[in-house]
Amino acid sequence: MKLPQDAIIATAKLTRYLLVWRDTDDKSKFLAQAGYSQENWQQLEIDLRSQILPLDATLSDEPNRFGDVYTIRGILVGPNGVELEIKTIWMVEHETQQTKFITLYPDKEAR
Repeated sequence: MKLPQDAIIATAKLTRYLLVWRDTDDKSKFLAQAGYSQENWQQLEIDLRSQILPLDATLSDEPNRFGDVYTIRGILVGPNGVELEIKTIWMVEHETQQTKFITLYPDKEAR
């Protein structure tokens, strides 16, 4: 299944979470390997839309009261040309039917 291209990718999800260093569950260092940072967060959004969102999404079998959760796995090629194997999580909300980006992780199952 393909998710809609107009999915919501909240700026705060990128600038206040994924690209911010954290003591635990840090993703900023992983994304920095491919050249993503606070200074070019817009490029991360563009790349998620153009490289990951067009790929097939798999519906999660875990129930969620807020919506249907999907996983998209793929290779994200950063601005410096480095390829990252990632697993992204998206939700189609029951109430609004809007598709929203939730998070991304290094795809450890891809290896």
